[in-house]
Amino acid sequence: MPIMASTSDENSSALRRGWTTGACAAAAAKSAYGALLTGSFADPVSIRLPKGEEPAFALAMQERGSGFARAGIVKDAGDDPDVTHGALIMATVRAGAAGSGVTFRAGKGVGTVTKPGLPVAVGEPAINPAPRAMMREVVGEVAAAHGASGDVEIEISVKDGERIAARTWNPRLGILGGLSILGTTGIVHPFSCSAWIHAIQRGIDVARAAGIDHIAGATGSRSEDAVRKLHGLPEAALIDMGDFVGGMLKYVRSHPVPRVSIAGGFAKMCKLGQGLLDLHSARGEVSFDWLAEQVAAAGGSNAVAEKVRGANTAAEALELCGGGGPDLAAHIAELALATARRVMRDAPVEIDIVVIDREGGIIGRAGHGG
Repeated sequence: MPIMASTSDENSSALRRGWTTGACAAAAAKSAYGALLTGSFADPVSIRLPKGEEPAFALAMQERGSGFARAGIVKDAGDDPDVTHGALIMATVRAGAAGSGVTFRAGKGVGTVTKPGLPVAVGEPAINPAPRAMMREVVGEVAAAHGASGDVEIEISVKDGERIAARTWNPRLGILGGLSILGTTGIVHPFSCSAWIHAIQRGIDVARAAGIDHIAGATGSRSEDAVRKLHGLPEAALIDMGDFVGGMLKYVRSHPVPRVSIAGGFAKMCKLGQGLLDLHSARGEVSFDWLAEQVAAAGGSNAVAEKVRGANTAAEALELCGGGGPDLAAHIAELALATARRVMRDAPVEIDIVVIDREGGIIGRAGHGG
């Protein structure tokens, strides 16, 4: 039995999974191709995902015209905080030239690749290899069922896709005109943040392809602006790392860039100094017992260390060390650097750390040139 893509287990407290833009596009393409051949849209329409699951998707729209059929599915990202949740993903299918196989076009709201380093070539629609493979598979399935050739052109579009894409990395990656159609397994796992990790990796790929030898991963806009100005970096060198410093470093370890800067606020760099590689507040906290020990290690008095032990926030702890106290931010930068270097192992990559205050000022540095 297919899994209904629009339903969830109301009795379960587990976070609900969702479906990638690629899975939605493949399902829409399958229904549209069937309608092109038979005049009837499959609704709901089921597809087989790469790992064998068979979700069924309800159509949000359907249309037939002279030489085309179009179907649309509203993306349900489950409980994942995904900017494309609720987006209408549409596939328009037309007959292709004999022997052409399946070809792809970027419709309104889907971007076009303009920089090397991404999984698809410059000039191609920003439809990644896995969604393309899923669409080829469903076209083959429908063609076999109806004795058709399978020579089709699939145009994928996303309602308001260009506006939504402004909230993603696409402009920085050189994907212009709209969103990317993504997904490896077809499934969005809640709060796995796989899309963010994917974007980090593609940003590194684009920087490497452009010959950039120094990239910077930042936890937020203030730290990104500070590290950009500090090192005079171009936009293509800036990696919106967010909380996923471990994900960035592990990818750089296997795809080296000569130099990597890591920039973030004091609390985030404390977590990195503690050895945490996911800096999100829900997945790790600053230990104030640990921070008090670092005050002492940095030359602070026992009295200051005890005050830090009772602090409510990392920012308060930093303030307690002001006015002639230990340079705690510089000490934390050194500890964060040590964690990053452990992750990098023997990779030929120079690392430096930049610690930022709430106003975007640099309060601590360690590593290359620090």
